[in-house]
Amino acid sequence: MPIFRFVYSGKVPIPSLFLFKDASRRKQVGVLLRRLPPISGAPVRIQSAHALGGRRGAVHAGTFVRERRIAFHCSRKEFPRIFVHELFHFIWVRLGNPARHSYERLVKGEWQAAARGELGWSAEWRKRALAAGDVQSRSRRWREYCCESFCDTAAWLFCGVRRHDEFTLAGGCRARRRAWFAQRIESGRLSI
Repeated sequence: MPIFRFVYSGKVPIPSLFLFKDASRRKQVGVLLRRLPPISGAPVRIQSAHALGGRRGAVHAGTFVRERRIAFHCSRKEFPRIFVHELFHFIWVRLGNPARHSYERLVKGEWQAAARGELGWSAEWRKRALAAGDVQSRSRRWREYCCESFCDTAAWLFCGVRRHDEFTLAGGCRARRRAWFAQRIESGRLSI
């Protein structure tokens, strides 16, 4: 059950936030926006792709922040979780260092406590690849993990899916992340 219930009071029309190359996702995006805090920013193009790949093989979607574009290759069932994850890449970039560093401290505490699991595969495989030196030096590997963890946590909170095979993080860690998001994300308008 999502912890945040927002009435999208800003009534920002979907076309002003998202430009759809394929309109088949428009309705799903409208439903998802009602679960999120208010969002503002320049439009992001939403498109379908026949195949997407990354360093670790096939992926469900790709976000191109500088191009203001998200490409999807996922099922209708997976779309809500994947959409929220990809949308939060834009939010992470604009979140600001104080908030990003605060989130890093949260997941660093989990790391130091040897907490296993994550809230999505994109964070999980990165977490497994981390070494103590990555965490201490804030290496690129660590920062990428923090970003993916943030996006997977947002997807877990806002997509409307209660259970998923990729939601493996322990309950105590989930509660702390939920509280962090309630304090830092729920309280204001998000910039994309």
